[in-house]
Amino acid sequence: MFRLSLLIALSLATPAAAQVAQGQKNVPEFAPAFENQTRAPDIGGDMAFNVTPVATGLAHPWGLAILPGGGYLVTERPGRLSHVSADGRVTPIAGMPDIAVRGQGGLLDVAVAPDFAESRRIFLTHAKQVQRGLATVATSAVLSEDHRSLSELREIFVQTPGISSGQHFGSRIVIDGNTAFITIGDRGTPDNAQDLRATIGKVVRVTLDGSVPRNNPFVGQSGTKDEIWSYGHRNPQGAALHPDTGDLWTLEHGPAGGDELNRIEAGANYGWPIISYGENYNGSPVGAGQTEGRGLQQPRYYWDPVIAPGDFTFYDDDLFADWQGDVIAASLRPGGLVRLTLDGDRVTGEARYLGELGRVRDVDVDQDGSLLVLTDDPRGGIFRITPR
Repeated sequence: MFRLSLLIALSLATPAAAQVAQGQKNVPEFAPAFENQTRAPDIGGDMAFNVTPVATGLAHPWGLAILPGGGYLVTERPGRLSHVSADGRVTPIAGMPDIAVRGQGGLLDVAVAPDFAESRRIFLTHAKQVQRGLATVATSAVLSEDHRSLSELREIFVQTPGISSGQHFGSRIVIDGNTAFITIGDRGTPDNAQDLRATIGKVVRVTLDGSVPRNNPFVGQSGTKDEIWSYGHRNPQGAALHPDTGDLWTLEHGPAGGDELNRIEAGANYGWPIISYGENYNGSPVGAGQTEGRGLQQPRYYWDPVIAPGDFTFYDDDLFADWQGDVIAASLRPGGLVRLTLDGDRVTGEARYLGELGRVRDVDVDQDGSLLVLTDDPRGGIFRITPR
């Protein structure tokens, strides 16, 4: 009777959903904290794409901003900011701030003010030489009408303290009304991510003129930096606002395994380097080798092995008809794009596309609903992706 019941149960069991092919885990003994926190079902299906170059010959392009009247701004990590016209003409922009190019540092992200059409104001994140080393800095500037020069440069945030390392600068800047969220990596000094006296390994929030909003979670608390919004981050190089909730989400590099997609809450601790779903590159455990801890936030999703994430966006257009609300993320390794479907703040499926593009650093949605991607290469470029 027991054997018959077992056979019936097995015949009624739902087959395990196929997962994206991604290789062996670095830390196979780690189990997810909830269903589909990693290796969600493969929802890729049969899709074909048109890939059209917009501009090529760019040196390690890093950040892209779409201008309201058409055209783009693109950063190149060695320190060049350019205007790219709708027909692909690349015009370098003069009047740049001081930029330190070392290791992973250089000219990083770019964003435009909500009132750009009137103010011409843009924002850059970049590395800069400061006392005791290098820092991630956010600078505002005014772009000339002819897109050829910057003026009225003003630093609105400077990471403290300076660190000599050339690692883990972050950094994305996301404009939310009159405030800016800026992601800062741990600069290769993991313990600083838990130190509220430093703005390293943090998401910070400042106004667009660089002052501190009074409703930041640590304002007025002794032994903290008022700019901090969240902490315990390793190297967040992706950030976006959810189009429905307005919540900030980030995408960050783990070590060997443990890349994370996080929904950011004010004042919350995201655990690095106390917990991680990865391990150190030498095979040793991160911290005590734990994935959970009291008061520490769980990622909404993690990858092991890594996707080496760049930036991401929430798709909110009609050209890709079935992608509304999905996460579209850039991957540096193995490369291409990663798509996640969501139910609330839980991932329900994953797909991988266009690995032949190689290292993708940034992805944005253009005004016509097409995707724009940056390939991070000595001769990288901007490419437009449309469904075929």
